Amino acid sequence: MKIARVYTGRHKIVSLYQSYHGATYGAISVSGDPRKHAVDQQQVPSIVHVENPYFYRCPWSSATPEECGERAANHLERVVEFENPGNVAAILLEGESGSSGCIKYPPNYWKRVRQIADKHGILVIDDEVMSGFGRTGKWFAVENHGVVPDIICMAKGLTSGYLPLGGMIVSDKIADHFNDNVMPLGLTYSAHAASCAAAMAVLDIYEADSLFENSMAMGNYMEKRVEELKKKHPSIGDFRTTGLLGCIELVKNRKTKERITPFNAKPDQMEVTNKISAKLKALGLFTFVRWNYIFTCPPLIITKEEMDEGLDKISKALSIADEYCD
Repeated sequence: MKIARVYTGRHKIVSLYQSYHGATYGAISVSGDPRKHAVDQQQVPSIVHVENPYFYRCPWSSATPEECGERAANHLERVVEFENPGNVAAILLEGESGSSGCIKYPPNYWKRVRQIADKHGILVIDDEVMSGFGRTGKWFAVENHGVVPDIICMAKGLTSGYLPLGGMIVSDKIADHFNDNVMPLGLTYSAHAASCAAAMAVLDIYEADSLFENSMAMGNYMEKRVEELKKKHPSIGDFRTTGLLGCIELVKNRKTKERITPFNAKPDQMEVTNKISAKLKALGLFTFVRWNYIFTCPPLIITKEEMDEGLDKISKALSIADEYCD
């Protein structure tokens, strides 16, 4: 965000409401996730949020994912125009949606974002911290959409957590700009030798063990298995995944799509979610369970047998959710 503002001389950053970009003041401010509400009064200024292209709950009641994506992009452009494009430094998106519910981008949405940005001289920032390094079957999730951003933020899978390391990739034009202009960035442990060595080793393993290919194959297998689970569990409203970045969305009623636990639920509304989470832990499966979401983001090395074991445990936990269905 700092690079985009300094490079463009503009100040506004546009991002999605249902998104998460991190816990620092800048990152939590640009996130639309309710986790930022506790610090709203202290958030970084000049952040603008827009609606997600969330087909399952499309704000525009679209008939197809493509229609939802087009309407969401048109909404984004209208907001940019209301906010004055000349004041917008960047549009910031996750490569693929993560902890907000893996809200899968409809076909062509990313391309429309790139077109809108180019039309108005706005940079595109791609947050690949969660979705990068094979999680969606590609080095970066945005590659699934055929788009080249101006800035990529990365971490997590860069070292697989063996040592902490985050990084940023910028386009040549941005890099060249700072040959003759001050770049107000600098960290005590920049280019830390041990962390960089860990990253190099991890990147070699990704390729040597064909983990990206396994991610895509196991993601496809998971989709087939969850489709089978839908026949058994009326609580499954929707399932979205790209590679191994997925989420099961639970509902009380498939027709009305009423959530089994409300969005941003208060503690006293979390009964069913807490029961599901406790059941999964009792069965020996650890995953992220939030509101009416069960996230399905297993390690890239997962085998078909391990996938079956995990989904069988999720199926047992879903029996609890089914009891709350209409």
